[in-house]
Amino acid sequence: MDFVEKELQCSECGATFAFTVEEQEFFKSRGYTNEPKRCPTCREARRANRYDSGRGSGYSSRREMYPVVCAQCGAETQVPFQPRNDRPVYCSDCYRKIRLNR
Repeated sequence: MDFVEKELQCSECGATFAFTVEEQEFFKSRGYTNEPKRCPTCREARRANRYDSGRGSGYSSRREMYPVVCAQCGAETQVPFQPRNDRPVYCSDCYRKIRLNR
């Protein structure tokens, strides 16, 4: 299928932007069926905002953390979930070691 560069309007800022042949090929290779709704500038700002709030790179800094003592090594740490008394909780190092041994 031959792609042709298209002019689209950003749903965020209203600016017109080019949806290049290269971008269309990339979208197709990833299985995307919709055209982008935002211009590259607004996409980047949205992506940066998502990562700054923690949604894309681990846990959000706003997420409540709970202090616990690791059941393996006794180190004090924090976890992003409410611990239950019937389940052991591990620090990230001990958890990683336990997972590797499974």
